[in-house]
Amino acid sequence: MTDNASLTNDAPVRGGESDGCAAQAGGPSYVLAFDTANEVIAIGLGRLVPEALEVAAVASRQIVAHRQSNTQLLPAVDELLAQQGVAREQIACVCVGRGPGSFTGVRIAMATAKGIASALEVGLVGVSTLEAVAWGAWDAGVRGALAVVADAMRKEVYPVRFRLGDDGVARLEADRVVKADLAAQELRGDEGTDDLGPAPLPTVDSALVREGVAGVAVGEETSAAGEGRLLLAGDGLVKYRELFEPCGEVLPEALWTPTGEGLLMALQAAWRCGDADPLDAARHNPAFALPVYTRLSDAEENERIRLAKNDPKNLTSGVQPVDEAGLRRDQRTTMNDTAILNARADEAGIVYKPLDAAHACDVAAMEAQVMGSDAWSEALVADELPRADRSWWAAYAAEGSDGSASGGRAQASQAVDGVRKSASRAEGDGLRLVGYAGGLVVDGQVQILKVGVDPAWRRRGIAGELLGRVAEDARALGASRCSLEVRRSNEGAQALYRALGMESLGVRPHYYSDREDAVIMKGPLPAASRDVAGMRLQVDAARSSSAAFAGAGAPDEVDGPSPAAEHPLILAIESSCDETAASIVDGAGALVSDVVASQIDFHARFGGVVPEIASRKHIEAICGVCDECLDVAARNLGASRLRWRDLDAVAVTYAPGLVGALVVGVAFAKGAAWALDVPFIGVNHLEGHLYANKIGFPDFQPPAVVSLVSGGNTMLVSMEDWGRYRVLGATIDDAVGEAFDKVAKALGLGYPGGPVISRMAAQGNPDAIAFPRALMHSHDLRFSLSGLKTAVVTYINNERAAGQPLSVPDICASFQQAVVDVQVKKAADALRQTGARTFCLGGGVAANPVLRAAYEAMCAKMGVRLVMPPLSACGDNAGMIALVALDRFRDGKFFALDADAFAHANLEEPY
Repeated sequence: MTDNASLTNDAPVRGGESDGCAAQAGGPSYVLAFDTANEVIAIGLGRLVPEALEVAAVASRQIVAHRQSNTQLLPAVDELLAQQGVAREQIACVCVGRGPGSFTGVRIAMATAKGIASALEVGLVGVSTLEAVAWGAWDAGVRGALAVVADAMRKEVYPVRFRLGDDGVARLEADRVVKADLAAQELRGDEGTDDLGPAPLPTVDSALVREGVAGVAVGEETSAAGEGRLLLAGDGLVKYRELFEPCGEVLPEALWTPTGEGLLMALQAAWRCGDADPLDAARHNPAFALPVYTRLSDAEENERIRLAKNDPKNLTSGVQPVDEAGLRRDQRTTMNDTAILNARADEAGIVYKPLDAAHACDVAAMEAQVMGSDAWSEALVADELPRADRSWWAAYAAEGSDGSASGGRAQASQAVDGVRKSASRAEGDGLRLVGYAGGLVVDGQVQILKVGVDPAWRRRGIAGELLGRVAEDARALGASRCSLEVRRSNEGAQALYRALGMESLGVRPHYYSDREDAVIMKGPLPAASRDVAGMRLQVDAARSSSAAFAGAGAPDEVDGPSPAAEHPLILAIESSCDETAASIVDGAGALVSDVVASQIDFHARFGGVVPEIASRKHIEAICGVCDECLDVAARNLGASRLRWRDLDAVAVTYAPGLVGALVVGVAFAKGAAWALDVPFIGVNHLEGHLYANKIGFPDFQPPAVVSLVSGGNTMLVSMEDWGRYRVLGATIDDAVGEAFDKVAKALGLGYPGGPVISRMAAQGNPDAIAFPRALMHSHDLRFSLSGLKTAVVTYINNERAAGQPLSVPDICASFQQAVVDVQVKKAADALRQTGARTFCLGGGVAANPVLRAAYEAMCAKMGVRLVMPPLSACGDNAGMIALVALDRFRDGKFFALDADAFAHANLEEPY
């Protein structure tokens, strides 16, 4: 660890102009900056000098974290501020490195910064991690052409070139990801490229390097190197130094990663050029700060490659028709076959998916209809799809729907039915193209190439939604701005683009083939038309399910918590899988608000949750979800506003779950708790599902036997008391929810599998097919679902191979009944073994109506009390986490700032 502190004696400056804590504290205002995009944590503390648009460095610290950034960042920040005598309330701005770098590392810094800035009600300014490296080198006295080569894993790097002059740092190219060997070739100029221009050749002032960075010694090789060579920095040199050494002169290793000074100088540069104002909290809402990825997730990249192939396969089953391919009939199903038709229809019956080559002819036909002489051919459209710097999206409606303004729900149902029915037929996808949009990402902006909507489906927001999807991809690819050309006569399109935040910059004369002028428009990236990060919010579903909350709220609005709110007020966050949720509980155990943003629409087309997409959506949604949670709580309490500072603790799910998703919630919650100086409470997700029973039955108390059935867990638990649990038996392979999802995927029914199988099963015969019931008579309480899943897939394969039509309802009903029979038998055994007189449920599968009815019958027969969470509380939600947190608050069971997220946790072990 190295500490580089340089205290300044600048005159005091006025406080920030936001409503944040620093403005109220008076005296100097400070900015807290940090970056965790690689193996080194960089922290900087600076004093804001508005009169000079200056960020005066106060102190900095670098820590070699070795993938422990989430445990080391906040303790180091806390220590640094304490050493400098700076209170949290004096922080007027938070500055964070946005990457590019390690995806998880970038999200740790971003989520922590969002939590701190949100709780302090100050602005959050994101700066480039690579620019921070360049400014750190500049501060050390380096001048000339510099290439920062950051590690991107997978034998790839993020290479960006800068020009370092006496007046500062100038970026020469946008962020991108490149194979390391290709990047080295480009920097060597092997292909004859020279993007650096006629600027002076680089030099190193070794004396300035020695004076600028404490502890950096310039070796003879560096100080003696002649002029005319490119300078090199970046943590990519750790792996690829030998590869890049022929490209130029490698700077000292201390200059390879961001520094606190570099972060502060990058912020100052943005302030002086008008790109940022650290004292304007409204301009720099933490919700709007996002990481720089430079590429889509692996799942999305692979999807684009697959969809760009114009193979004559059935779009539902993935099977190539015999008459077109001349192949032997083979309709065996695997878990990966039925991938692309799982996208869900919206309320208007529209399905949005990445454009595939199979529909390039439809785009060309619509082009001819709506674009006239500017229409693209099918070949031109198809040529676009495999290109890595392109994003193309399409909108589809069910065959036969007419685009009328009425009947949105019916059309949505029709669109879903079209996908469902196509699972059992051999051609088509039951959908027709009604709109498309495409963009080219280059030099940090996306150029919109095409936007088209069927005239019968216009004025539905389809064009705006398509542009939002293209913009979302472009943002992941490193873009921050949007540009396009539109016909001067097309006033309707210009109005749409202005509504999306674009403005006219000029006219390009005679741009179109008929010599009509084009209006050039530019602006920020448009967003999809949803509540938060492209997701609809579910508000107070769990709260309204419990009688404990009846009458909550006060009739008259007050400033701050009303007398109706009993302290402590605890905000809890849930992010263990594909829901971003927040809830507030009061001291009486009443859920004051409960908000859930579900990512199902983003995962459905992949047939299951994609961990990287889940993590990305959490970082986008978490601020908006928490803001909505506070606003809803204020309304329910009769207050004009409920602020972060009114909270008494912050809680979060820390395990088990998808660790990348959990990290976002944990880092955000820790940041908020630290900023507020209130207790930080970690909660076991599985214990939350046990507490979910209190939402429907506030008087519920152990002892009890609980069946936890979800996508990731299947177990029977003996609740001896709150906080004392014994696992009686668990699955030895697949969880129940996982089996439902995989069977639904094999049938082409979409994701999530539980609800759709339940709906289809209602039309089928549960005794039609004798599927196995593994371990039903094993005389223990273990479960096994993999054999049942395999039996269903084998049955589907055999029926298809024999040319028999599938009875999807019968398959679903028989599969579901096999699952229910085993669950009920094991639950009855557990009740007999323990002597418990209460039986409970927990987990997403607890919403299955057949399972609930079977448990009702079992408990009635055995004379046992049945306690079930309301349907709204079966899935993941933050209300159940808040209820656990309240008990842990009362018991003083708090987590430290070095707490981390974990993929696994033992429910039996105290924590």
